[in-house]
Amino acid sequence: MAEKIPKINDAVKKIILRTLKLMFWGIILQGGYSHAPDDLAYGVDMKQIRWFGILQRIALVYFVVALIETVTTKLRPTLLAPGHTSIFTAYKWQWIGGFVAFLVYMITTFSLYVPDWSFVVDEKDGPKTFLVKCGMRGHLGPACNAVGYVDRQVWGINHLYTQPVWRRLKACTLSSPSDGPLRKGAPDWCKGPFEPEGLLSSISAILSGVIGIHYGHILIHFKGHAERLKQWVSVAVVLIIIAVILHFTDAIPINKQLYSFSYVCFTGGAAGLVFSAFYLLIDVWGYRTPFLFLEWIGMNAMLVFVMAAQGIFAAFVNGWYYESEDNNLVNWIQNHVFIDVWHSERLGTLLYVIFGEILFWGVVAGILHKFKIYWKL
Repeated sequence: MAEKIPKINDAVKKIILRTLKLMFWGIILQGGYSHAPDDLAYGVDMKQIRWFGILQRIALVYFVVALIETVTTKLRPTLLAPGHTSIFTAYKWQWIGGFVAFLVYMITTFSLYVPDWSFVVDEKDGPKTFLVKCGMRGHLGPACNAVGYVDRQVWGINHLYTQPVWRRLKACTLSSPSDGPLRKGAPDWCKGPFEPEGLLSSISAILSGVIGIHYGHILIHFKGHAERLKQWVSVAVVLIIIAVILHFTDAIPINKQLYSFSYVCFTGGAAGLVFSAFYLLIDVWGYRTPFLFLEWIGMNAMLVFVMAAQGIFAAFVNGWYYESEDNNLVNWIQNHVFIDVWHSERLGTLLYVIFGEILFWGVVAGILHKFKIYWKL
């Protein structure tokens, strides 16, 4: 027993270090310092730096779930007891952690009083202050939800994401569901900031992490293909049923921005079904080769996220332009090879993402895998 304690301590240190690395890269990439890929400028006003983003959310979820997984190693049985619920009772501390996160999110979301709030927007004729009237509890709409209120109080209103997806709603723009100019008479909250990867919604995401690691526990403890698929699909179907009931009864609508409980259930269930489908195709039926590019991307997920999803590589290419910054290789390929050929901006953009982003970076990741080059945290 005493010999294993240093190993647990070392694991905890690695968890903390990896969490800090994720936080660091999150602030660098999404804090406002990088303007990639469209703007070649760099730098951020510290009065407006964005403190939370995608990697910070991943860091928080990883820290909590990995810490529980590590410190409860000695508290769970090596072999599962007979019964359908044994996989859940063996990892009860993980589910207790997820339940606590669920309680914190739900209680805060539906009981926290959200007062009126204001923000300042720099317009052509100077700064203008907008007031959003709230004074309510349990609101799940864009203007007065507790998720936004917590972030405004914790991070400060100047440190939130300034282009939230709310701006694409019909109440805000005639271009809905696409982005576009705000319509005349649009509510003031359409111009306001909102953090889609905020603190309270990231606490809700901890439950997503628990569901994800549960799928991994099934892989460890069940050896037969049929039993694994049965476990994954049954959990996934139950989660989707819960999500559908909550959404269509308007009890808790599926909402990514708020990371609602129904959203957690729906995405967790969908992930289970997709994972099961890939497992069936690759591990059971042996069709591995067509999906190798996804495996390579997974081996270098951080590099692909930074270079592709955050546009760092595209910004590097865009830095070599002709006469104007818009006249660059990335825009030329997107417009002439995809959009103009298919005579559709929407279809052309989709095909560009599939071939110019996903498949391209799948090949790059494959080449890096060949030379055993990986970006590890």
